[in-house]
Amino acid sequence: MEVRAPAKINLSLKILGRRNDGFHELDTLIAPISLYDEIRIDKRRLGKGIEFRCDDSSIPQGDENLAVRAAKAFFDTTKIEPALSIELKKKIPHGAGLGGGSSDAASVLLALNDTFETKQSREALAEMAEPLGSDVPFFLFQSAAVCKGHGEIVMPVKLQRQFSILLLKPAFAVSTPWAYSRWQHSREILGIRYQAKEFVGQTFANDLERPVFEKFVFLAQLKMWLLSQSEVGAALMSGSGSTVFAVVRENADADSVATRAKARLDPELWTCSCETL
Repeated sequence: MEVRAPAKINLSLKILGRRNDGFHELDTLIAPISLYDEIRIDKRRLGKGIEFRCDDSSIPQGDENLAVRAAKAFFDTTKIEPALSIELKKKIPHGAGLGGGSSDAASVLLALNDTFETKQSREALAEMAEPLGSDVPFFLFQSAAVCKGHGEIVMPVKLQRQFSILLLKPAFAVSTPWAYSRWQHSREILGIRYQAKEFVGQTFANDLERPVFEKFVFLAQLKMWLLSQSEVGAALMSGSGSTVFAVVRENADADSVATRAKARLDPELWTCSCETL
């Protein structure tokens, strides 16, 4: 079986406070986007266990990979003897705030449920998904959603419109646990726009920009540069970064913005034009 695991962006991310369990209480609107990892899952005729291969050596391998951990959670829950190979082709950058690993995990759970015809409910799959990461339950619903709690409460919604998106990511990554740990005591940088921005009926805001921008000033500069471009209606960091995305105006040329960004800010920027699903 071959499946595609979509990336995501946070159209808004509000942190309501720190919880007693160490997580943070969230209210976030997340949308899947048309950038995908590719996963091939095959039953093995010879040998037992989970065989894992990936074309990107920079991501966790073996039992440390979320896709493998998801498969193990599935087999532990269903009591099926694992005899499986997973081949992962990465297109979603690692440590980018785009949810690649979480999407891989959710896509494996959905694919195994189909492959082994176990008829696990969405709620049962979500129980397997929650310990793997806060974004994993979201990807099970294959829809834009408002997510609350620490991400495990997923309420699918239909976006009022489809957005054209330009993703821009520098070579460095940002640690999600680090970003959340700095949220409470971080400060704003003078001259950087943090407040919510309205564009075509959607509010764009991210409470993690304050701690991340304080250390990674380039991301703040990238956001402000994007907001100054005539083709861009809104710009925001996704999740904990390090990706910043631009919402491109209707009929505007996203590739032209990407070219200028590389020329004026960083020739090594990774860029991708896509849209919300």
